[in-house]
Amino acid sequence: MDDLLASFAPITLAEMSSVKLMNRTDTKFVTTLPMLKKLLAMAQADYYVQDIDGERNMLYDTTYFDTDSFAMYRQHQCGHTNRQKIRFRTYVSSHLQFMEVKTKNNHGRTKKKRIEVKDMDLADNGKREFLASHLHFDVDTLIPHMHNYFRRVTLVNKAMTERLTIDTALQFHNVQTGIDRDMGPLVIIELKRDGLVFSPVLEMLRQLHIHPHGFSKYCMGAALTNEALPVHRFKKKLRDVERILNKEELTTTLY
Repeated sequence: MDDLLASFAPITLAEMSSVKLMNRTDTKFVTTLPMLKKLLAMAQADYYVQDIDGERNMLYDTTYFDTDSFAMYRQHQCGHTNRQKIRFRTYVSSHLQFMEVKTKNNHGRTKKKRIEVKDMDLADNGKREFLASHLHFDVDTLIPHMHNYFRRVTLVNKAMTERLTIDTALQFHNVQTGIDRDMGPLVIIELKRDGLVFSPVLEMLRQLHIHPHGFSKYCMGAALTNEALPVHRFKKKLRDVERILNKEELTTTLY
């Protein structure tokens, strides 16, 4: 995959500043590494790749907090259209860590608020003030639940109206149960754009038969590593993910 990424024209963090998309619509897709390589080969003419000091496939380190009763997970699992998540995300390549609150409303739009932090200590007054302004849950009920690592490639279309994030090498660690899960060849693609502006990649995805498929890293990770959690609305997505992984394993074995 590194050879494919090297063929893209680069874009820096500073040049990407106009495409932050803090109030956006998100569409996710789930696929595998062989299909991703086909997509990257098709996308070279229409997209830049984010480049930080020569690195194009960045390591991300994320910890999700939730209430002690899994209120945020349960809201998502029950299908609530107004829901929130809180996470601490470390951008390993740029040595930056942020505390982020994501709010998704009933119109399908996602708003993200974040502040730069040095640690995950919720006793800190600055963090508490930020959460009091943006989070709908009591700060004192929050505990760490899910930890994940993954590699991310970020593409920006040449019209500068969208970002495409591509996550690979996803690994989950459940802080509460101690269970780990390696997602192997699974690839999570997320198209982030303002409204319904034209997106070159949608036709490419259609040609490759890669269809929209919701995948919350927090909720899927929690469901896969904690048998005590309800999974009713996630059952089909969990089966789809297992089917993708099993199909890829079979293909690798046969060929």
